[in-house]
Amino acid sequence: MCVATASRRVKFWGWGYEDEQRSAAEVQEAAAGIRQHLGFAPADAEAPVELDAIELPAPRLEPPAALAHICSSEPYERVSHAQGKGYRDVVRAFRGRVDNPPDVVARPRDEPEVEAVLEWCADAGAAAIPYGGGTSVVGGVEPRIDEGSYAGAVSIDLHALNRVLEVDPTSRAARIQAGAPGPALEDQLRPHGLTLRHFPQSFELSTLGGWIATRAGGHFATRLTHVDDLVESVRAITPSGEWASRRLPGSGAGPSPDRFLLGSEGILGVITEAWMRLQARPRWRTSASVLFETFAAGSEAVRELSQSGLEPSNCRLIDAAEAAVTGAAVDGRSLLVLGFESADHPLDAWMARALECCNAHGGEAPEGARHTGPGDERGRDSGSGAWRAAFLAAPYLRDTMVLAGVFTETFETAITWDRAGSFVEEVRETAEAALRDIAGAGTVTCRFTHVYPDGPAPYFTMLAPAVRGGELEQWDAVKAAASDAVIAAGGTITHHHAVGRDHRRWYDRQRPEAFARALRAAKAEVDPRAILNPGVLIDPARG
Repeated sequence: MCVATASRRVKFWGWGYEDEQRSAAEVQEAAAGIRQHLGFAPADAEAPVELDAIELPAPRLEPPAALAHICSSEPYERVSHAQGKGYRDVVRAFRGRVDNPPDVVARPRDEPEVEAVLEWCADAGAAAIPYGGGTSVVGGVEPRIDEGSYAGAVSIDLHALNRVLEVDPTSRAARIQAGAPGPALEDQLRPHGLTLRHFPQSFELSTLGGWIATRAGGHFATRLTHVDDLVESVRAITPSGEWASRRLPGSGAGPSPDRFLLGSEGILGVITEAWMRLQARPRWRTSASVLFETFAAGSEAVRELSQSGLEPSNCRLIDAAEAAVTGAAVDGRSLLVLGFESADHPLDAWMARALECCNAHGGEAPEGARHTGPGDERGRDSGSGAWRAAFLAAPYLRDTMVLAGVFTETFETAITWDRAGSFVEEVRETAEAALRDIAGAGTVTCRFTHVYPDGPAPYFTMLAPAVRGGELEQWDAVKAAASDAVIAAGGTITHHHAVGRDHRRWYDRQRPEAFARALRAAKAEVDPRAILNPGVLIDPARG
């Protein structure tokens, strides 16, 4: 079986494309620099296994002749669709440990082919795993299934559904296929002077359908933070038929069919397209780096900003440890990356008022604010610019860290302002203690990625020497300690990384049991044979 794919392939084991992989010498040099910068003892970098060296079990499934032309069981296809891009995924894949490869990868080109693939899976008793960009960091696309309950697994890759089908400039919306990755989506909107304005860190590879299915959070810190805010209507194909909502700016007609698909993580249907609310492309921008003596002082300033109605596009508070790691600040102070943007008007007054709020809490903007307008391409200030560059490069850097023997994991949550201070300290201390117990050293940094009038979204980064050969056990222990601390302190197990299989046990504790029963009932109706992404969100009874 063979299916045509793009000539530029993504790495089967890590982030980005194969042609972007550093040479062995470059990896060794970068690894030495990383370990030195983090204060870890020197250690050699490992090399990823060659694809040809990976042994896979024989496929348990054979697609019907009518679907063979869109299906593949070639090693690259199976390996690259076997896991997402979380730390444990990368560790396993670069060593050639592929625990749960799909038997077949299907690449439907339209909705009838999606329907045909789902019908085949149902008839064959195979699990069907919707697959967008494969950027899940929580086990959301890994076919980790009960072999006794399923005849095999089919990964349904939606990359062929990648077009902007229709643009409504009057209502400022567009009908977009679910397999469109971020860059391709924006390229198609640009000639219309419009943007979706949704830029998650995974933007380069992740897709619209994946954003909707996981309730993804974008780069912007206030107003329209989640993809939820941008959805006008959604269309999906379920094993029991189509699921399509009416396109409306708003409705109070019962529970929303769109909201039900948002965050459904592929257990109710395969999202194929959506009408999305667009924004005019911004013409004016202003940004500033604001330094605070303590994270607590910065937090008070951010709370005031979040409740001021100013709605900055960027309002990321970064603690001193993370600011130092990324080179954004090295003087022991916390950094606030502050920005505004508009398609309608200059922003000087907005920034001036925001800096007044910061100053009232001891914030200093040494270089002041930088303003850009139409045709003005002046560079951004050094602090926020350095952090922004580190933010965009982080997925690539993470791969090098893994090869260098650095344990690096992130987790995020949300909490109300009245509990934020003690919450951050409690979770950080618990995670650091777990790192010390397992690796003998380690640090946990924190930043606020999104802020709301009633609370922030703290995002934690854990760094420690990896236990070579025991990274997965190290991950299990540290992940459990951090997640237990988040739930015990009243936070959510995820603000924007989704649930997947890795967060299930904590999601079960967070979710009301009555809602779990309702979700199982809904799934039984649209997916009676329970073939869609089993193990995610719920464990349904199979019909």
